[in-house]
Amino acid sequence: MDRFRPDPDLSREEMESLQREIAAAATFEDETEITPDGVRRGDALVAGVDQALLLDGEPERAVSAIVVARGGEVVERTHAVTELPIPYIPGLLAFREGGPILAALDALDADPDLFVFDGSGRIHYREAGLATHIGVITDTPSVGVAKSLLCGEPRDSVDGLAEGERVPIDGDEQMPTDEVVGYAYQSRQFDSGRVNPLYVSPGHRLSAETAVEMVAACGGRYKLPEPTRRADAYAADLKDEHADTNP
Repeated sequence: MDRFRPDPDLSREEMESLQREIAAAATFEDETEITPDGVRRGDALVAGVDQALLLDGEPERAVSAIVVARGGEVVERTHAVTELPIPYIPGLLAFREGGPILAALDALDADPDLFVFDGSGRIHYREAGLATHIGVITDTPSVGVAKSLLCGEPRDSVDGLAEGERVPIDGDEQMPTDEVVGYAYQSRQFDSGRVNPLYVSPGHRLSAETAVEMVAACGGRYKLPEPTRRADAYAADLKDEHADTNP
């Protein structure tokens, strides 16, 4: 799927056009033998993907971190340190971070059964968020887990949800669909203070319902699902390691 690789030199119009092609190529239905129960049992290799910015000069750089685990056992960690080619633009994150993530994937020996990304999948203006973009390129089942809602409309209030509760997110007027595109998912709730939900959406080869079940199956003691929590921690360690190494 090299034709879908995120080219930061494209015009905004060309980027948005490419995203529409990616959305058309994506499958938002279950096309995988891996199940949430299989993830719980440790039958699947699950890769968490996250990035950390290196705020040490120009050009901007990022550490792209990937941690692959089977159940509770980490089997591989890899990363890449690369320049960020464009500033952050809402809806075009893949053109900023996609290349760096693909660079880290090039260093990966494992062949994950599922990718869990820190970012959106189908919950996106053109149904082609970071998890969809990279999921289609790799043709691997993928899930996007975002901390805020980019677009879409929750069917019910998401304030004060109980742990494990989920609320469907429908496509809104900013999107080309009114179907269920993901879920607000309350992964954890603590007595010490209210925790906001995560926004989970399918990236590729998963339905919205299965995507949120996959995230629930990944578990973890904290708000973030364990795959992206591991990747986030690894990226933070790498950030310290690579600080002040800007060429």
